[in-house]
Amino acid sequence: MAPLFLSNGYYYSNGERSSASTEVINNGTTLDLCLSAMACYPYPYLPVLQEEDNASTLFRPSSPYEIKEHKRLKRTISVNESIGSNNRSLYSGGSNNNLSRSCSTNSLNGFRRLQFRDHIWTYTQRYLAAEAEEEAAASFMNAAEENGAGKDGNADGMRLVQLLIACAEAVACRDKSHASVLLSELRTNALVFGSSFQRVASCFVQGLTDRLNLVQPLGAVGFVGAPTLDMVDMIALEKKEEALRLVYDICPHIQFGHFVANSLILEAFEGESFVHVVDLGMSLGLPHGDQWCHLIHSLSNRSGGQPLRRLRITAVGLCVDQFKITGDELESYAQKLGINLEFSVVQSNLENLKPGDIKRLEGEILVVNSILQLHCVVKESRGALNSVLQIIHKLSPKILVLVEQDSSHNGPFFLGRFMEALHYYSAIFDALDAMLPKYDTRRAKMEQFYFAEEIKNIVSCEGPARVERHERVDQWRRRMSRAGFQPAPIKIMAQAKQWLGKVKVCEGYTIVEEKGCLVLGWKSKPIVAASCWKC
Repeated sequence: MAPLFLSNGYYYSNGERSSASTEVINNGTTLDLCLSAMACYPYPYLPVLQEEDNASTLFRPSSPYEIKEHKRLKRTISVNESIGSNNRSLYSGGSNNNLSRSCSTNSLNGFRRLQFRDHIWTYTQRYLAAEAEEEAAASFMNAAEENGAGKDGNADGMRLVQLLIACAEAVACRDKSHASVLLSELRTNALVFGSSFQRVASCFVQGLTDRLNLVQPLGAVGFVGAPTLDMVDMIALEKKEEALRLVYDICPHIQFGHFVANSLILEAFEGESFVHVVDLGMSLGLPHGDQWCHLIHSLSNRSGGQPLRRLRITAVGLCVDQFKITGDELESYAQKLGINLEFSVVQSNLENLKPGDIKRLEGEILVVNSILQLHCVVKESRGALNSVLQIIHKLSPKILVLVEQDSSHNGPFFLGRFMEALHYYSAIFDALDAMLPKYDTRRAKMEQFYFAEEIKNIVSCEGPARVERHERVDQWRRRMSRAGFQPAPIKIMAQAKQWLGKVKVCEGYTIVEEKGCLVLGWKSKPIVAASCWKC
């Protein structure tokens, strides 16, 4: 990208003109913008300041209503009106002449400063977005060359990377003709049963195709629409449930979360006789309640302290029928081990959870468990997540165990999210490539009906439809601290490494400690992070 320099408050291109677009500001000065910088969102209006967490990405596009209000406010303090007011004050006479002239001049200067500030914010952010996208692309190119794409066929693999990035830029700019040509070439090379990078590319091609179908052509605003629930195929849902079970059995991601959570819960329940677990999402809706079977077994074998008189488990979610079946199985299993288990269900998604939904009994020790759930409540504003965290805080749990994907898939710029997701899921597909044979149908099911669904949601959806809003550990640390939670360091590193050796996954998976959290990764790429919080 051509370097930019600041002149009279504006960023100008100092070199080769980019293929994006140009914009004329007030006096006709032409500003050349890199294609990547213009492709922040599929909306043509300018980004404005928002209250977000990431200091390097503080801007998002305004709503049409906000833009209308902004223009209306600008018209109420027009330059002509300010000058006219200033001229009239020269002939008004009296002792207030100087004061009137001073006020009018200050008003005009304030208006000019506001314009200058807005333009600086806008073009600085666009420049930073382009710079970040280029850095992410370079980083991914190097990683792909070392891991996936380099092994896939040298030049062919790198060509596929370049095609994906070029196609993402074309889709972001709503250049349908160019994007369609690139997608056609990508479909030829991105194979479902190909190399690891060809397979992950096939999932991103599906997401880019869906996004391109939803956006309007250049000159229009926003998306055409989003798929409704009526379009969801029940057969696909069944396949996704099967794929989820395969991910649980074969990949260590979810099992890692269950192991860390149960270890922390057992530590919190040590010496207690009346305990209560609130499970947000009931472990992704996995049948049979594997996490809680392991916990019940461990509680039945604990030694010392008071005997366990009662265990309560409350499942929060919408899959009520499935939860009740799981609850019956758990109660039967607990009874065999001599544990009195009470299982209950709160039929609600996390956003609509109310303080009175979860019943607490006097004298019980409460813990809250969230496995890959809270990221679905993260939105453009922090209101929904803050509401859930405040409700949890009011319950005063002894600990809250939080397990989430450790990647930045919720940035305000589409291209940034795309590059992060491409890097993240390439590592996952590379791990699957090492674990299973090339034509194993189990791998195809996991990739196409579980991970591909996450990829398509990240790439093709916006607004409330985008629920896969994964964030990094540092971001979660800030969110939890604002909600009143304090970090509780996890001190089971040795046990975690022993567990990883016992599950017998292929070499390449690692567990590291990062600022009191445990992070499961593949060849140094973070995949899942577990953290613990207390009130």
